[in-house]
Amino acid sequence: MPTFHEMAAEGAHDWNAYTIVPSITLPSHTSMLTGVGIQAHQILWNDYEPDKGVVKVPTIFSLAKQHGYVTAMFVGKEKFKLLLLPGSVDEFVGPQPDDSAKAVAKAFAAEVGKLKPNLCFIHFRDPDTAGHAHGVHSPEKIQAFKDCDAALKIIKDAIAAAGIADSSVIILTADHGSHDIKSKEGKTVGTHGSAESADVKIPWIAWGEGVKKNFTITAPVVQYDTAATALWLLNVPLPESFWGRPVTSAFE
Repeated sequence: MPTFHEMAAEGAHDWNAYTIVPSITLPSHTSMLTGVGIQAHQILWNDYEPDKGVVKVPTIFSLAKQHGYVTAMFVGKEKFKLLLLPGSVDEFVGPQPDDSAKAVAKAFAAEVGKLKPNLCFIHFRDPDTAGHAHGVHSPEKIQAFKDCDAALKIIKDAIAAAGIADSSVIILTADHGSHDIKSKEGKTVGTHGSAESADVKIPWIAWGEGVKKNFTITAPVVQYDTAATALWLLNVPLPESFWGRPVTSAFE
């Protein structure tokens, strides 16, 4: 993953950040994008269930829109429609027949020049999908990481081509880790959801304008701090209800 590791080296990084428990995709991403834990946002499920409506707490998109910002989401899983509070996201590009990281990155690249979002969430599903099917350390998951890195380069190049690289910050992180188990058929497959270190430890990297160079973050970083950091960078006041705090030590 040369692009990923280059950005980590050029920016500020923490290889020991933590997600929430249970370390599951939809609850975790909801914390990432609302700034509160599962006890507050109450997203306890992990599938797209439109009958349950949308999240009941503010998201970073709805808070940013209150300040006139342009917002967007480019995602590889339909379940993120849960976060679409009315009027909060100017452009949502969900999974197409090809929901790969490269397809998501190309969709972003096609829109960023004209949209120039102030706040954008981009999601790659490839490592999670490959890990569940083939195991944490499988060749298929390693290939998924390679594919994500190629997609990350597409995104980074598109931001530069749009003329906004010098005023942008990119946060690279994950919703959870994972560990291997044996399926009923005796096959090694990946899973997650526990409080074990392998499931809850995630990377957290900031790169771009105002980010300290070659800096190791030592202050604790938790999933919902991502939301707080994004709003802090946009000068949007954090609601009193926020659990997250901006990772200010990563910035000059």
